[in-house]
Amino acid sequence: MLTALTNARVFDGHQCLEGYAVVLNGSRIHALLPEKELDTDIERQNLEGGVLAPGFIDLQVNGGGGILFNNSPDLDGIRQMLEGHRNGGTTSMTPTLISDSLVQQQQGVAAVCQALEEKLPGVLGVHIEGPFFNPDRRGTHKQDYIRPMSAEDLEWLASIRRHHPDMTLLITLAPEQTKAGQIQTLADAGIRVCAGHTDANHEQIKAALAEGLSGFTHLYNAMRPLTGRDPGVVGAALADNDSWCGIIADGHHVDPTAIQVALNAKPAGKVFLVTDAMATVGSNENSFSLYNEVISEQDGCLVNAEGNLAGSAIGMIDAVRFCVESVGASLQEALRMASLYPAQYIGKADQLGRIRSGYRADLVHFDDAFRVQHTWVAGSKRRHMN
Repeated sequence: MLTALTNARVFDGHQCLEGYAVVLNGSRIHALLPEKELDTDIERQNLEGGVLAPGFIDLQVNGGGGILFNNSPDLDGIRQMLEGHRNGGTTSMTPTLISDSLVQQQQGVAAVCQALEEKLPGVLGVHIEGPFFNPDRRGTHKQDYIRPMSAEDLEWLASIRRHHPDMTLLITLAPEQTKAGQIQTLADAGIRVCAGHTDANHEQIKAALAEGLSGFTHLYNAMRPLTGRDPGVVGAALADNDSWCGIIADGHHVDPTAIQVALNAKPAGKVFLVTDAMATVGSNENSFSLYNEVISEQDGCLVNAEGNLAGSAIGMIDAVRFCVESVGASLQEALRMASLYPAQYIGKADQLGRIRSGYRADLVHFDDAFRVQHTWVAGSKRRHMN
């Protein structure tokens, strides 16, 4: 049965449209057309203002809904994360496993594979962040797990894609913790390889890009910075026109001016938003356990006992709002950073990130104060009371 969503400004992934309706047919978008052209027999849902946009896509989400994926690497944990982040407008994600034992990470990957096999809406794949990091840039990742990539690691990672060729698989690593050719092998297997938690120099990053490195995880954070005589990881990321950069726009991880610098330096479409969210997002909890250490939320950010940042406490709508109100990005560009651009990075822009006939009906509706009112995941609607 067709249903028309009316009386909201529609951002279709390219532009904002007034007086348009989005017609849904089950899990798919049937049409985008002027409201005056709607057939009279189509059921209408009056959204009473606000903005209707493509649902947000989060490619780095460690937890939510009260759980951390590493602590609950199972299907129920994934479901809780999806529920926790839906209030923030996220309609699809890659649950993220941080540095841990191989057994724990394998359990998490198996849970994501199960979710995909059961067609759990909102799960795109998995993001494995670590443990192949530079110890000096590990951040809150536990020292005991940090190590170089081995041949066995390479075989396991490549095998995930062989057995599940349609899944999105992202790997964050420090290029200097790999051997020549390993990044190439991962990229050839269809894995999106990102640099993060790295102290690589400019030449090492250029070599990694030549092998197939395609992204940079939480730009500016846990990586060698840009200086006048040492471009570092940040300089290499900003100078490269082909790679993508994820960025945490929460007001704590990156200064608004630094975000603007990245937007000015990179070609349009190459910077996307991530939350790097932890367990507290979408829950009533203000603390959780990471590596048997209590992480607490203080003044809108998460810190460990030493006062160091330990992920973020935001949903995607918060990042969109921050980009508009603090960075000075247009609403359209902020929304593209939250939906279209991550979809393009993972090769899903023919299904997600736009409001267009045939696309999956993943949508977010929010008011002028950036409060999420409704979401649709594969056409399934939910009203939010924010």
